[in-house]
Amino acid sequence: MPRVVDHDARRRDIAAALLAVAARDGHEGVNSRAVARELGVAVGSLWHYFDGFDDVIRAAAAEVTRRTEERIRAATEGLRGVARLDAIMREVLPVDATTRTEAHIVVGFWGRLASLAPAEDASAATLPLWRTETAEALAQAVEDGELRPDAPLDDLLALLRAITYGQQIVEVAEPADAAAHLRVLTAILDPWRA
Repeated sequence: MPRVVDHDARRRDIAAALLAVAARDGHEGVNSRAVARELGVAVGSLWHYFDGFDDVIRAAAAEVTRRTEERIRAATEGLRGVARLDAIMREVLPVDATTRTEAHIVVGFWGRLASLAPAEDASAATLPLWRTETAEALAQAVEDGELRPDAPLDDLLALLRAITYGQQIVEVAEPADAAAHLRVLTAILDPWRA
């Protein structure tokens, strides 16, 4: 009887293997042989699940997003407003071992992802949950009187998105401690605190 394989789970396993190789060996160590070796399979078996290595890169970027979204859901449970916003940002800013490693991985992916032809699932590498959760947290902060009623929420959301990417680049180029990354968040919010 043929073995039943969960293709989505296998694709996630392959993407996770690529992430493990990138975290351990850096992007220069990421190739199909290294990913297959990490999984303990033959290189050819990767191509049962992907059309090429660029597809594996896309899947790995989506896996980082999936993991981040999972952490955001857990970290924000029961929180509102500024406390919720702080919890969200601590899952994307490079403030601990997990988020620092992810910063190095995702910044390394950006150049490669930008050079790839667009794909139907290209938006998978963005953080739609981050955007929704952050917008809701900002609105709650105004409702709860933590931020001023005239706070420009759309502009603050855009700034917060920019610093999530910017601080990841800073971490890769000029590593900083968690407090330095969090001070940028504070500088954005402080002028609008009630």
